[in-house]
Amino acid sequence: MPEKVDRRIRKTKSQLRAGLARLMQKKSINEITVKELVEEVDINRSTFYLHYTDIYQMLDSIEQELTEEFTAAIASFPINPLQEDSFPLIAQLFTIIEENQDICRALLGTNGDMAFVTRIEEIIAERVLKQLASVFQKNIRDIAYAYAFCLNGCVGLIKTWLVDNLNDTPQHMAELTNILVVNTVHNFISQNS
Repeated sequence: MPEKVDRRIRKTKSQLRAGLARLMQKKSINEITVKELVEEVDINRSTFYLHYTDIYQMLDSIEQELTEEFTAAIASFPINPLQEDSFPLIAQLFTIIEENQDICRALLGTNGDMAFVTRIEEIIAERVLKQLASVFQKNIRDIAYAYAFCLNGCVGLIKTWLVDNLNDTPQHMAELTNILVVNTVHNFISQNS
């Protein structure tokens, strides 16, 4: 019996999440009400309140789950900025984005939550920047600039991919990202050696 309940809870939360993502395409989180969300997904208000206290807590819960997925992926792959072996990590990140495309599109969209994007950027920076700084100790400021260039380019690439309704596979996007980042890193290394 508990498995059936868990399945119903997952289904309800999935419906609420999809509804929130659709509403965030049209308006900011501050403008979305519980009433509007439950009408969007045809669920009772009381059902919503079984799972969340309000819209903000719901969004925070969704963002926390995504943050944990990204953190686990980043932790499970070695990051070596001087090697071209970062492809598996990049592919995994694009797969996570594809699996969560509705909410990722909303979070990165016009009405999205830039604090969430910043949190993910900080998680990545903590791993990558430390390694780069240890290799290029004399050019730490330039490393930070090069890293910001790559990171912002990747965020723009992801936004474009999401807006384009994921017309390319995560594999293709990971390959493209890997080429762009590796070329940038190699150019930076050759200029600063």
